[in-house]
Amino acid sequence: MHLARAVAAGLDARSVRTVRRWTLSLIGVLLALLTLNVARIPITVFAFLGGALAIGVGFGMQTMFKNFISGMILLLERNVQIGDIVEVEGTSGTVVSVDLRSSTVLGFDGVETIVPNSVLLENKVTNWTLSDRRRRIDVGVGVAYGTAPKQVLDLLLAVARAHPQVLSDPAPVALFLGFGDSALRFEMRVWTDRFDLWVQTQSELVVALYAALQEAGIEIPFPQREVRLRPG
Repeated sequence: MHLARAVAAGLDARSVRTVRRWTLSLIGVLLALLTLNVARIPITVFAFLGGALAIGVGFGMQTMFKNFISGMILLLERNVQIGDIVEVEGTSGTVVSVDLRSSTVLGFDGVETIVPNSVLLENKVTNWTLSDRRRRIDVGVGVAYGTAPKQVLDLLLAVARAHPQVLSDPAPVALFLGFGDSALRFEMRVWTDRFDLWVQTQSELVVALYAALQEAGIEIPFPQREVRLRPG
C-alpha cells in the first residue's frame, strides 16, 4: 500500500489515466481468456493460429513491448515530463505529450516529432529544464586595442543589469578573456528564468551592447590580415 501511494503521488493526472487505461485493457484480456475456459472452449483450438500469428508479428511486438516498458519507466521516474525543453538525436523542443509507446516533441520551428520512448530512455537526452528553468546567456565582443578594459567591463555590466529578463541572482558577470589577433576579447554572462525567451533576450542584449559601444565611442575592429607579395 505504501508503495502504491508513493507511485500514485509521483504521477500527474494524465499519467494516472494512461496507466489505468492499459491496466484495464490487460485485465480485460485476462477475463476473456478465463471466459473461454469456463465456457469449455479449449484454448488449444487457438494454439495453431496463435503460433502462426506469433511468428508473423513477434519481431514487431518486441519493439512495441520495449517502448511500452520504456514509457512506464518514464512515467514513474519523470525524468522527461510535459513542458520540459529537451534535445534528443538532433531534435530540440518542448515535450507536449508522454504516452506509453511514444512521446511528442514540439520543435521551436513548430514541427512535431514523434519520439519512441525507448530512444528517450536509452539515448543521451539533454533536458534543459529538468530541475531548473534558468538558462545562462553568453554574449562575446571584441574591441580595439587601446581601449581601457575597465571601461568595457563596466559597460557590459550596465547593459546586463538594465535588461528586465536578466536575473540579479545569479548576478551578471563581465569577463576580460584575453588578447585576440586584432581585438581585446570580452564576454558578458547573464542568467534568465524565462527559458522560452532566452533567444530573444540574447538578441536584445547584443543590440543594446552594440548601441552602448557606439555611444561610448568604443571601436569594434575588423579582423586584420597581413598579406605579403613575393616578387617573381
